[in-house]
Amino acid sequence: MALAPPAPSGAEPQSWLPAGIAEADLLSELRRLSWGAADILRAYGRGEQPPYGFAPVLSVEEGGEGPVSAADLAVNQWLLEGLAQAFPSAPWTLLSEETAKDQLTPGVPLAAEWLWILDPLDGTKDFLQGTGDYAVHLALVRDQSVLLGVVLLPEPEELWFGLLGGGTPRAWRENRGGERFAPALSPRSQLPELVLVASRNHRDQRLEALLAELPLGESRAIGSVGGKVATILRGEADLYLSLSGRSAPKDWDMAAPEAVLRAAGGAFSHADGRPLTYNSGDVRQAGCLIASHGPNHAELCARSAAALARIDPGFAV
Repeated sequence: MALAPPAPSGAEPQSWLPAGIAEADLLSELRRLSWGAADILRAYGRGEQPPYGFAPVLSVEEGGEGPVSAADLAVNQWLLEGLAQAFPSAPWTLLSEETAKDQLTPGVPLAAEWLWILDPLDGTKDFLQGTGDYAVHLALVRDQSVLLGVVLLPEPEELWFGLLGGGTPRAWRENRGGERFAPALSPRSQLPELVLVASRNHRDQRLEALLAELPLGESRAIGSVGGKVATILRGEADLYLSLSGRSAPKDWDMAAPEAVLRAAGGAFSHADGRPLTYNSGDVRQAGCLIASHGPNHAELCARSAAALARIDPGFAV
């Protein structure tokens, strides 16, 4: 398999990053933080002593909140403190799923040109159930558009990078040894042969009705959004549909996976073709969102929008 193009060498700042930030330094720190997060999550998931001085999980009976909350909070602290310490003068703001309640005012975007959007644990039900289908997301957004995404899959030990800034988009996967592997999007091009990757825990009647209208092939169930997109990047699946029901995915669910998939040559948009935007004053990524390996994206969007107009007239895709 062909390797992805290497990142620029040296420590010169890159024009697509904030002033004074070198791409090589940033990627190095993101690797360190990501693999550290993997060690933390795997320790909590196995009931072992977590590294880096984090407290062992306590049961509810012992006054704790269980492994999910402990792991989520530990990784959240690890990422926020790590980025702040590594780049103390960087002109960016840090936002995570865990800090959003304190940082955000409904309807008001954060006053930040540069914004990190972090999800310390995407796929909490899968983490608790022990399926291994959970992830960590790190995304750098500028003016509502994502420029860089990192998706960590701790159990298979995959670290995906997607860079949309700096000219030609670049995406690759790394293992713990630092070896790089290029994405391998599938060559499937006919709708009846496309493989759908769908949620294991978030499916409703409207989504089932939409899928019944699309002449797709087989489907797979994966927990986290990062895990779903990784199946597309490996060529195991071809598309993922997100359809808002009683709730909607949030900025931190979508930003990093979008960056990696688009940098790899795939597509990620609303069913009407609108791009995803972030830090808009509403963290919900509502509507019908479609992620795909690319060749059929326009047709999938058109068919989905038309089907939803019949299934749920007035639904904003």
